[in-house]
Amino acid sequence: MQISIGTSMKSDCNSAVSEVLAKASNPSLLVLLCSYEHLKEASEVISGKFPDVPFIGTSTTSYYDTESSDKRMILLSFGSDVAAEVGIIRNLSTAPLADIAALEQRVSKIQAGDSNTICMEFCTNDEERLVTTMNVALERARIPIVGGTIFGYPAGATAYAMLNGVLYPDACCYALIKNKSGKIRTYSENIFGPMECSKTHIATKVNLANKELITLDGRPAADVYCEDAGVSRGELVDNILVSPLGRVIGDEIFISSPYAIGNNGSLINYKRINENDSIQILELKDYDSIGNDTRRKIKDENNRISFIFSVNCIYRHLLFNQQNYMTDFLSAMKSVGPHVGIVGGGEQYKKQHVNQTMVCAVFE
Repeated sequence: MQISIGTSMKSDCNSAVSEVLAKASNPSLLVLLCSYEHLKEASEVISGKFPDVPFIGTSTTSYYDTESSDKRMILLSFGSDVAAEVGIIRNLSTAPLADIAALEQRVSKIQAGDSNTICMEFCTNDEERLVTTMNVALERARIPIVGGTIFGYPAGATAYAMLNGVLYPDACCYALIKNKSGKIRTYSENIFGPMECSKTHIATKVNLANKELITLDGRPAADVYCEDAGVSRGELVDNILVSPLGRVIGDEIFISSPYAIGNNGSLINYKRINENDSIQILELKDYDSIGNDTRRKIKDENNRISFIFSVNCIYRHLLFNQQNYMTDFLSAMKSVGPHVGIVGGGEQYKKQHVNQTMVCAVFE
């Protein structure tokens, strides 16, 4: 697959745009990743330069080479061997189904083959509703979602998804990307597992509206967590970096990250937990070994890696920085193939919204 990666660390938006555009030649799809303060202007300028090219993007902290930065501008320019359809899902918090007919039309137009098409997306909120809604159109065509919740904008500011130079709040921008010269394989990485002698609990009371887990086994959720993890309530939130909640579905575990203790000992989470879900308290495993296994699998399954796009959860990002592991992580990803990543406030993968996970798409 043909791809060019334009990058700039220039603080002046026009100068940064000029630098990243230098790598864009006859693109069939453009993806912009930049700082919040540059998003509006950069989107308008690039859209004006390429008015007929499908174009999505957002503000984010990005990964490139061996460094992460919230100041870098990146423009991904996909070449002629990529077919792309882009769109927007608006009103995520109220009525996202209104834009699904347009997505269905684009899915039909892209004509996905066997493991050669993904849906790359950036969303602002209401991730569970989004994933369920998008899969109405995507599941039949077997197009997997790989995306992230927009993270890193200033406190009190509005997060925006960008489509063709226009910014949308309460929305998800997406690109259906078909690789006409190879496969696109997707991966997720979970560096947590059940604690020794772990107990499985049942979510007995929840508030879905604010992603609140009120009770586990009929007891305040915070008390159950503290008992299993061996921490006090005052230590609970900080302990989530190494010991989140896990929603158990068969042999799979989907992570949910509490970020606050609510009234009467409830836990407020970044991912919804449903009533009667099976929940375990997880612990951090050997993340270096797990990462090596992930990268080995990627190498084994992809003979000609052109590009890797990843979404790494903010909690993993914080953990890796805390452990002085970020440079090692990015160097290891770079060793597999050309890599660009973003930090997400949550990750969307296939049919699930998850936390504290890395998801990625590997393009042959």
